[in-house]
Amino acid sequence: MMSAERKVLSAESGAMNDGTRHWSVRPFLYHSGLSTQYSALFVLLLLTPLSVQAQTPLTPPPHVHAFDTPNDGGGSLTVIWDKTNGEGKDLRYQILLHEPNAGEPKVIAEFASDTHYVHDSKAPWWTRPAPNDAHQFTIKSGKGIELKDGTSYAVTVAAVAGEQRAPATPVQATPEPNWFNWNQANNLAIVVIFGFIVLGSIQAARRKEIFLRRIPGLDAVDEAIGRATELGKPILYLTGAGDMSEPSTVAAAVILGRVAKRVASYETELMVPHRDPIVMAVCQEITKQSYLEAGKPDAFKDDSNFFITTDQFSYTAAVDGIMLRKQPAANFFMGSYFAESLLLTETGASTGAIQIAGTDSDHQMPFFVTTCDYTLIGEELYAASAYLSREPVQLGTLRGQDIGKACILVALGLGTALATAAVLFHADVSLVLDLVKDWK
Repeated sequence: MMSAERKVLSAESGAMNDGTRHWSVRPFLYHSGLSTQYSALFVLLLLTPLSVQAQTPLTPPPHVHAFDTPNDGGGSLTVIWDKTNGEGKDLRYQILLHEPNAGEPKVIAEFASDTHYVHDSKAPWWTRPAPNDAHQFTIKSGKGIELKDGTSYAVTVAAVAGEQRAPATPVQATPEPNWFNWNQANNLAIVVIFGFIVLGSIQAARRKEIFLRRIPGLDAVDEAIGRATELGKPILYLTGAGDMSEPSTVAAAVILGRVAKRVASYETELMVPHRDPIVMAVCQEITKQSYLEAGKPDAFKDDSNFFITTDQFSYTAAVDGIMLRKQPAANFFMGSYFAESLLLTETGASTGAIQIAGTDSDHQMPFFVTTCDYTLIGEELYAASAYLSREPVQLGTLRGQDIGKACILVALGLGTALATAAVLFHADVSLVLDLVKDWK
């Protein structure tokens, strides 16, 4: 039996060495004396190649472009490339930067292929360099990277999946500073349009009287000054806790000029204590000019504006003492205030003075409303100068601001309505919403 098996195997071995003959599996499968182990091993060898699938070759990112980042001050490059099929978490992109006089390119970023799209950038739609579904990456100086303006750099984008890596052809780009930021072109358009609206409103105010909503607190200014004149008592005017960089302090100084002009015509004593020396110097000049316009330059007193201290509560204590000693008939609280507001107004109310307040500090508004006779709320403080003077330039500017605010409210309403309609009716209004979003 063993000799028969050796003869068969020898014959088949000779068939393998002969190039003109073919391997035959019949003796292995059907020979009565063949071992079962040889049959199972040969079947496994035949089936194994059938289960191995060849990997699909990885393609490099298509249409890669690199260029200077537009609308910036230099020192950055932008890379864009088209979207490919099969993008997902398994496929990643690498950004490589080859600096001049350097060795191998350096990997500066690696991210999933379903991120970094053009529509994810902060640039408005009118300056986007490619369609929204294209990829975009901005290379900036920092974290070991230093891009110099005027120097050419080679940028490579590579696709990576597992052990495979397919880099695209390197592209050259040079960072440069730009003269104009087109991302802010909408702001320029808004400023120009708003400027024409204000100029038109000023011309309209010069031709005819513009209606202003009645503000009770400003109507009471003449009443407060008249009462102080009748009683022979002084008027106390505070410009708040801010400096000249705050709009509320500027508005308080302008209102002081209108109050001082009327006080000068009645020759009533005016007291303006300060906690900022710069504000004091400005208010001195404003008060002096008001007395000059009223035709009473001799009635002006340099010490009507005086400095106390910059400390918050030391200033408050000093002003409270002035109220109790001088017993002013009218107190004006204009500008921004903090925790001292209630201490000041409570003391003034205890002396029986008429109190008129105006502030944009919303956290102190309840205290002024509670303790003062009249309160200018928010933007009424900024409109007070135009309301008191009735000058065409200030009235026209005020009207132009109201028109601008009305346009903003209309835009917000339309955007809200379109967004709601898109959700309810499954409509695509992305272009309109992008327009409203980018015009900011």
